[in-house]
Amino acid sequence: MNELERCTSPAMRAVRDMITRVATTNAAVLLTGESGVGKEVAARAIHRASPRSTKQFLKVNCAALPGELLESELFGHQRGAFTGAYRDKPGKFELAEKGTLMLDEIGEVPLRLQAKLLHVLQDGEFARVGGERILSTDVRVLAATNRDLLAEIAAGRFREDLYYRLNVIEIRIPALRERRDEIPGLIDHFLATANAAYGRNVEIPPMTRRRLLDFTWPGNIRQLENVIKRIVVLGTTAGLEQELAASGGTAAPAPATVTTPGAGMPAEADGRMDLKAIARRAARDAERIAIADMLERTHWNRAKAARVLGISYKALLYKIVDCGLVNREQTADESPAPIEATADELDAVPA
Repeated sequence: MNELERCTSPAMRAVRDMITRVATTNAAVLLTGESGVGKEVAARAIHRASPRSTKQFLKVNCAALPGELLESELFGHQRGAFTGAYRDKPGKFELAEKGTLMLDEIGEVPLRLQAKLLHVLQDGEFARVGGERILSTDVRVLAATNRDLLAEIAAGRFREDLYYRLNVIEIRIPALRERRDEIPGLIDHFLATANAAYGRNVEIPPMTRRRLLDFTWPGNIRQLENVIKRIVVLGTTAGLEQELAASGGTAAPAPATVTTPGAGMPAEADGRMDLKAIARRAARDAERIAIADMLERTHWNRAKAARVLGISYKALLYKIVDCGLVNREQTADESPAPIEATADELDAVPA
């Protein structure tokens, strides 16, 4: 099962349906969405399902090369066309003949080169850089961008005629935060893939998994995959919080819920809700979550956790027992963490 098939949200089912519809045609497709959402995955899925699947699928990152080199990359060049051109070189439009060419970050193509790109899309003809012979090409073009191309057109940075030539069909790939129900399956997929690739057998602790599920993932699927790879390579979740915080993401807002009055809440015999009991329960639940999170961050160094939480070491030990918290990073045959402080923990207690 490929990555796209693991995406089961309604929004991604609509994307897969659109891919199925357009794959058998030669229509140009514009893939839009934030960086890291999986536009290349969608492009490859279109190619695999198309009559061109037995031919080349080539990708050009239009943001990675300056204009002169990008022109040579796309259209090739003749020997002597510029300094360093010691031999004839075919471009991607030649190499992808009868296949599919993905133009990633199409919004980064310079205006001068956009005119030449428009010509080859309209007429299927081009010339190599420094060459005079007209070459024909039969390539299916898929373009991708994380920019608002209509805004780029308004700003004079993108040709309107090229936009409509590329955008016969637009497929928007939603951000990962818009399809949060897919995160558990993606975590399992990336974890299994990374373990196999690096010869490891790393598991993700439940508390860390919950943190991953609650994160907003500004870097989308690519960021999630990189985080899982890092955990597997290092064999630890240490530094995860700093990495997530540095990326600018936050915890996702809790979904709105509708609660039936009195359901699951302490009530007196006559049916009245006990607001004080409700407040006590809410405070205890919040305290338990905060303590569990801090214990994981400090790798169950309870003295350090107590210092950060601003409570005494003995008070923390009492609360660990009262909340029923267990060090889940221990192996199955280990007993729960002892109440006595370890030497490393005592070193963390301020004098």
